[in-house]
Amino acid sequence: MKSIKDNWWQKITLATEKAIQLDALHSIPNHYQIFEDNNIPFIIRVVDNLNRKDKAKKEQNKVQKKDPNFNPFLPYEENLFIGNISDTHLAILNKYNVVDNHCLIITRDFESQNDILNFHDFYALWTLLKQIKGLGFYNCGKLSGASQPHKHLQLIPEIFTNNISNIPINKVLLEKKEFNKKVTLDTFPYEHRIMYFSSEVLTKSVEYIAELTTEYYRQILRDLGIEIKDNQPSKDYNLLITQDWIKVVPRSQEKYESISVNSLGFAGALLVRNQEQLEKIKQDKPLNILAKVGF
Repeated sequence: MKSIKDNWWQKITLATEKAIQLDALHSIPNHYQIFEDNNIPFIIRVVDNLNRKDKAKKEQNKVQKKDPNFNPFLPYEENLFIGNISDTHLAILNKYNVVDNHCLIITRDFESQNDILNFHDFYALWTLLKQIKGLGFYNCGKLSGASQPHKHLQLIPEIFTNNISNIPINKVLLEKKEFNKKVTLDTFPYEHRIMYFSSEVLTKSVEYIAELTTEYYRQILRDLGIEIKDNQPSKDYNLLITQDWIKVVPRSQEKYESISVNSLGFAGALLVRNQEQLEKIKQDKPLNILAKVGF
């Protein structure tokens, strides 16, 4: 049994309990519907009340107008702190979470959310992901749905409700495993690339997995024609990663009409603000919407 020093799931759950007690965690109430499109059971979450988050965002915008260098991660809110990961990264809870135990993996010093990812980023992510079966993701650039300028990756644990995963595309991807090549699936009507990790990868060190992931990531960017200049990509994109695969989706626009889409949309989970947006997704179909905000 891991000590709490090394047990990241225990660290996350303890941090969550503490944050709730201190009223530091402002979870967004929501209900959801399942809408199947091309055999993918999309989870469409409808938020019940965004007032608290909207109010906080307005306050943050006011502060940023007065101080363009304002950064909510420097310093981070101590009551949301989970733990130190490395010399370059630490983990905190997502203050306005929709999924329980949603973590943010942030750089200690300021780095831009427009920057490409590097070994240190993947090392920090895999330190948690190696222990926690879930989805890691990165919204790179404004068109990807990024909401903060300070570089941060995110991680949500995989949970099942009525036998449906909160990472709905996982089942489709696991049925199509092909190793040592970049894969494009006909299921997804938008530009993307996927590479798979062998089952042996999780037996390796975090350093090894981070190096391998960095190489896969660079290969995928090259294959998608995403060039790197001054440490930034030529296109905004979403990156999704599990213990089994890594997927990158270039982005052409941030929203479909009024509906925002980030990495979770490409995992099969969409978030809407009202019933009208929910009906819009059902009418226009999730995969068509993802194709519109991708390429």
